[in-house]
Amino acid sequence: MIKRTLVLLILLTTALGQPETAIAAASKASPFPVRGFHLDLRIQAMPMPALMKLALQLSKNGINTLVMEWEGTYPFKEEPLIPNRFAYSRDEVISFIAYCNSLHIDVIPLQQSFGHVEYILRNLKYKDLREDQKDYSQVNPLKEAETKKLFTTLYKDLISTHHSPYIHIGGDETYLLGHSEESKKKVKAVGMGRLYGDYIRMLCETVVSLGKKPVLWADIALKYPEALQGLPKETIFIDWNYGWDINQFGDHQKLMQSGFEIWGAPSIRSHPDNFFLTQWAKHFKNIHDFVPFGKKLGYKGMIMTSWSTSGLYSSVLESTKDVVDLYAIRRVYPISGFNMLIAAFLESIKTAEALDVDGFVRNYSKTQYGFDQAQSGLFWKAITTTPFEVTQGQPVNTSLSIDQMLDSTRYALKVLTELQPSKNKEEFEQYRLMTAIRVQYLAYQSIEARANAPEMTEAGLPALLKELDALQPEELDKKFTRQNTGYLYPAEIRQENELRNAKIELLRARLSRSK
Repeated sequence: MIKRTLVLLILLTTALGQPETAIAAASKASPFPVRGFHLDLRIQAMPMPALMKLALQLSKNGINTLVMEWEGTYPFKEEPLIPNRFAYSRDEVISFIAYCNSLHIDVIPLQQSFGHVEYILRNLKYKDLREDQKDYSQVNPLKEAETKKLFTTLYKDLISTHHSPYIHIGGDETYLLGHSEESKKKVKAVGMGRLYGDYIRMLCETVVSLGKKPVLWADIALKYPEALQGLPKETIFIDWNYGWDINQFGDHQKLMQSGFEIWGAPSIRSHPDNFFLTQWAKHFKNIHDFVPFGKKLGYKGMIMTSWSTSGLYSSVLESTKDVVDLYAIRRVYPISGFNMLIAAFLESIKTAEALDVDGFVRNYSKTQYGFDQAQSGLFWKAITTTPFEVTQGQPVNTSLSIDQMLDSTRYALKVLTELQPSKNKEEFEQYRLMTAIRVQYLAYQSIEARANAPEMTEAGLPALLKELDALQPEELDKKFTRQNTGYLYPAEIRQENELRNAKIELLRARLSRSK
């Protein structure tokens, strides 16, 4: 594997050229010394050639930092239960980082160390570190000696392969603060902010003791500003904002006055995006608004996040306290479909001026697909049609019915099918597939709504079954497999198809009484 990876490294670099000139130009123009991209490998782990290709794409457009949320794909030596089935070999990780270094990209390891650690705590070896014995997502912050030992081991392993001056320790969305009896007592004595802050301080001091600078997400510190007290001066916060009010998590001014270095983070994939919905206009607006806002506030970095999932998991239990498996809640379309949003971010951080979204889309459509202005308008209207979530069978934030949304999305698919790009046809096919998946989803939602209608009787089931059969998920499975081979491992593609179709198959089996 190491030889094949190194050969690919040489071929990629030789074929597309060294990006030093582009990086130097971007460094002079951009107000952000740290220009980064976050890769979430919790699910949808990318094969190494795809990772290297993406790194090259980013580096040629001025990116100098990758934040790698390896999770279970990192091959920890001393903690062999943590790596999952898609874990890379150490040779692969080392060669990838060497490749990134050749592209002048700093690879920052992200090791969640407080919340979002289901993949560690699911193992019995670590059960005594859990804050809650039913929800395995968070460590008990009062188990400092044990957690310090564990995470020091993990940090040292990451340092052995990464050369970055930083370690990202996570620290976001610690929803279980104060759940354990020990934590409840501390909250009663000193408050929730100190429960969080004392543990985070221990982690940050551990990172500093290893000669690195700790980086963490800012949401909980914004909520509990007292948690900022006593943190090492080297600590860096990432203020992630996907389109909400600046005080969404707490008093933003207190973070600005803390004296800590701050980076910003918009997103190209975030809630409520899932298999069946991508809110293109929302993400473009996020880039348009937040990148220049970060410049105005003097942020030293801007990191584009790209979440493959929400980070929340649904447990499959065999008893009240024993987990069989964890299923990611909210899975999204693979990163293979998001080149346009990535390009928009790369363009935006060059100067951090507000992105002309309409102009960018027109230019991207012209240069990438050969579209004229009219075709570009049709393309944009098609991919932004009815961008509404459906929850419990009801459309959210719209007066449109599911059937009205379905009609509009079918027309959008027709437009995308009729548009014929003269270049980059495979990339354009991703939009068609994403829209076809949404059509199938909305058609299913319509069928499910009628199946649950008060007037539905057994006599109406055959007609619904006929409609379910007409959805033909197998055809979309084939297209999804073709479009994402190389971006995902074959086993991941099979799982993505299976989970995307799960409700269709379940309803079909129930209504047909299949044995």
